Amino acid sequence: MARRHKEQHRTERVGWLRAAVLGANDGILSTSSLVLGVAAAQGTHRSVMVAGIAALFAGAMSMAAGEYVSVHSQADTEAADLAIERRELKEDDLGEHKELAGIYVARGLDPSLAKQVAQQLMAHDALDAHARDELGISTTLAARPIQAALSSAASFTVGAALPLVAAIVAPQTLLIPIVAVSSLLFLAVLGAWAASAGGASLIKGALRVTFWGALAMIVTAGAGALFGATP
Repeated sequence: MARRHKEQHRTERVGWLRAAVLGANDGILSTSSLVLGVAAAQGTHRSVMVAGIAALFAGAMSMAAGEYVSVHSQADTEAADLAIERRELKEDDLGEHKELAGIYVARGLDPSLAKQVAQQLMAHDALDAHARDELGISTTLAARPIQAALSSAASFTVGAALPLVAAIVAPQTLLIPIVAVSSLLFLAVLGAWAASAGGASLIKGALRVTFWGALAMIVTAGAGALFGATP
């Protein structure tokens, strides 16, 4: 008996991958930029550490709250659309059959075949068929607020810890170059990993995040040097 082949698609990773990459990227970038800004303003090593630690905790909570609210809003919208579809199925079953068949015709099926497919799918699970093919809602890509919030907070914390550790071990005189270079390396690795997980080009993924990371650090360090206190 032939063994059933189950394909693994990258879209199955899109929910947690987006939250994890966004959180880690923000953790590295915001914390390193803040550390560089305070250091460029001629802050003491202690003040740099305090700023970095505060950025880690504040950023993690901000990412968790932001992701939860954003994804929960998406989940609320999906639930509202499903409620409308459920009502329409109850009130106009025949019209919903025609609507679903029309979707399949537009995708290239013969009208008679489209009608058969619509009938069979709706007999199996009418709401699921309309959710997937009319509304574009699937269990794979469904919004999961708590998962997104926890993933973002955890990944932000890990990302923020990297430049913070670099700042802790770096001597005061070399703090800026060590934090900047190490953070850009972290961003490049993260970009390449995210690209690999998503099936994209590793080089393009690494260069994309590294460019924007360098730009953010330059701007923040420049602001710190411009408005910082003179010794």
